[in-house]
Amino acid sequence: MRLKPSSLFLGLMLIVIGSVWTFAQSNNDTKSKSDTRTITGCLSKEHDAGNSKEYLLTANDGSTWEVRSDSVSLGEHVGHTIAATGVVRNSTAHNLKEDAKDAASDAHMKKNNAEHGHMTITDVQMVSNACGK
Repeated sequence: MRLKPSSLFLGLMLIVIGSVWTFAQSNNDTKSKSDTRTITGCLSKEHDAGNSKEYLLTANDGSTWEVRSDSVSLGEHVGHTIAATGVVRNSTAHNLKEDAKDAASDAHMKKNNAEHGHMTITDVQMVSNACGK
């Protein structure tokens, strides 16, 4: 059985296009999509938090994260730049929301593409004892 040159060409083109598409998909995402993330930024007490364990982590990239922890004392790090590792709450919905924001930004429908999410912090490393740019 002999293959026609056009069939060989079509098969080769499908392989090349598939490879390029896979490569592009793996490299076009600068934001982490994993359930566990490490965010570096300034920790502050949330405005309406009162006595709750809710804090606001403003990341170096401009994203904001409402954070809490049952295992790490966040209160002692308020006003510090920290590297916080934690689990994104409802990561599937969060990632879908971020994909939609990315698409709007790519279409020039939205200028600010900063993330906003919720995390439960499992580890904190102090980067600096002050917040600053």
